[in-house]
Parts: sequence; C-alpha cells; structure tokens
Amino acid sequence: MSNQNPPQLTVLLPCLNEARTLGDCIAEASAALINLNIPWEILVADNGSTDGSDAIAADAGARVVKVPELGYGCAIRAGVTASEGEFIVIADCDGSYDLSDIFALIEHLRARSGMVIGNRFRGNIHPGAMPFLHRYLGTPVITAVGRLLIGIPVGDFNCGIRAFRRDEFLTLNLKSSGMELASEMLVQAHLAGIPLREVPVTLRRDKRNRPPHLRPWRDGIRHLYQIAKHTPQATIRRFRRWCTSPHATYRPPIQ
Repeated sequence: MSNQNPPQLTVLLPCLNEARTLGDCIAEASAALINLNIPWEILVADNGSTDGSDAIAADAGARVVKVPELGYGCAIRAGVTASEGEFIVIADCDGSYDLSDIFALIEHLRARSGMVIGNRFRGNIHPGAMPFLHRYLGTPVITAVGRLLIGIPVGDFNCGIRAFRRDEFLTLNLKSSGMELASEMLVQAHLAGIPLREVPVTLRRDKRNRPPHLRPWRDGIRHLYQIAKHTPQATIRRFRRWCTSPHATYRPPIQ
C-alpha cells in the first residue's frame, strides 16, 4: 500500500496468525500515515500463518512477503531486506500498540539521526495491557542490565514499536531469529555509534484470542545473553573513550 511510488517509508508488521487483528492494524497504520507528507507502504512479513492472515493483508492493500524461517527476528530481518523505504517503522500487529504513534516516531527520526525506540513506561500503559511480571520484573531487569553493562541510554528494551533507517539497520548484520532481536538491535546500534532516542508510546490490551508467541523465561534469558556476550566489547569501548577524554589526560603540576 502506498500513496505514491516509490515509498520513502515502510511500516513493517511481522505476522504469525494474526487474522483477528491484522486488518484493523493495517487500517490504523494507514490512517496515521495519511498525515505524513512522504510516500509510504505497509509491508506484512508473514511468518508461516495458517489462519489466512496473508490474504487479509493483501485484501487490505498491504504488500506481503513470505518468511519461511520461523521466528520474530527472522520476520524482521527478512522484512527489512524486502522493504523499499528509506525509513522503517516496525510494530506488532496484535492490536497492542496505538499505531497513531507512528507519526511521532517517524517525524522524530526524520528530524534527527539515529534510531527511535518507543517507551511504554514514559507513555501510557492501559490496565491489563502488560502482565505484572513483564512490567515489574522482566522488562525492567533486562533494561537495567543493558544500561549497566553496555551503557545503552534506553528505558524500555523490549518495546515492539521503533523506527530506523534501512541502511543503518542492514549494517548491523543482526543474527537473532527470535524475540531477542529487540535487544541485539539496541546493543549493536549502540556499539556502532548510532544514536538511540525514545518517544513515549501507548500500550493497549491486545486483542488476540490465542496464547502469546512470547515465552517469558526462555526469551528473557535470550535477551540477557545478547547483552552479556557483547559486554566485553562494550567495556573495552567505554574504557578507550575514558582514556581519550580530557579528564583522563595527564597534566603535569604547575611549578
């Protein structure tokens, strides 16, 4: 779907059996994109849906790319590769995110360089939208570890709505196949010197009628592994920065 060709912006929706909500999400994203004065497309990265999600997306006017390798990370990486926009916004399509926030994310990205991450804690979390353990344990712990060990200035590591430049994303050479791609993206972007910025976003109670794809303990461990395995590199980088800072430069005492 695009209001002009070729698109400058791609809204990428990774999808696995989201027939209940996908059509509404495409419509909501389209309404937000009308306010942008740039050509755009909506791209659905279908990760093996068996409920007709791909047909719903096509009927709604979105472009569909099939991703046979299962996993959220696989869907995102394949979707970015297939995208045509210079700017990309990714978002879940289970109805949990208010896609009118796309406008704020992309305007922020166009005005400044870097990657723009949604922050649910600085925005609005509707009652029942985030499970207790996710809100007060899982996401805060992962975020705190990432800030402490890597120095990433982000307050919501797991937020599923974010915006970035396609060319910068591809230079990161991300490898994760699952949900941990969200953390790997932040770690690699920070190590590459890409500025990370945040925009408050709204999280709503999702509208799915099936169990979530997220597996809290397994996926949480994978997030922490992505942070831990890059900690030595980040520590060396921070030490070198300190050594070259004015505060670390030796100055002989005045005689």
